[in-house]
Amino acid sequence: MREVLLIDDDLAIREALTRALDEAGFRVHTAATAMDALRWISANQPDAVILDLGLPDLDGAAVLRMLRGITSVPVIVATARGSEHTMVDLLNAGADDYVVKPFSSAQIVARIQAVLRRSAPDPGPTLEVGDLRIELNQHAAYLDGQQLNLNRREFEVLAYLAARPGTVVSRRELLREVWRQQWAGQDQTIDVHMSWLRRKLGETAANPRYLHTVRGIGIKLEAPTT
Repeated sequence: MREVLLIDDDLAIREALTRALDEAGFRVHTAATAMDALRWISANQPDAVILDLGLPDLDGAAVLRMLRGITSVPVIVATARGSEHTMVDLLNAGADDYVVKPFSSAQIVARIQAVLRRSAPDPGPTLEVGDLRIELNQHAAYLDGQQLNLNRREFEVLAYLAARPGTVVSRRELLREVWRQQWAGQDQTIDVHMSWLRRKLGETAANPRYLHTVRGIGIKLEAPTT
């Protein structure tokens, strides 16, 4: 089930959109403030975000920039600000779509479905490393024939490494190519995701099978030798 984070301080709008998105088959998480939204998304990875600009604690434009610092998921700005200048600025800042209030719930659902289609991974070959198989067109990974329960970021990291088996990938490259960030000093973010991936692959940092840390250089994925 696809997950949507709805950020809006208007209770009536949150309730109406939650009902519509639930009926369309989405799992919805809501936040009434920017800080609540940022705390939630720092620990979770939704498939899309609906962002209102008129939040009580931070302006939505600033929130958009912060979101783009921690996630590449599609963001739909939903706001009463309808000027072309504002729209262009937000699209240039990383918004994937822009809808002006008042809008119907059906319109929001259609726009989410559209951005998810555009952001879906291109069909590609199956990646196989040992007993690990990654189906890029299905956005699914399997180990010993069993599907792994990966969130979006975990899948992206695993697929990126599996496309380069045996190659040491630097942390800077992962930040740039997977997280779409240019900043250094985000080692903790990578370490957390690697810890989650190792647990789901049935290994630990002390006893790796697929994911190997090369100290001071980066990470490589390769098939177990035994």
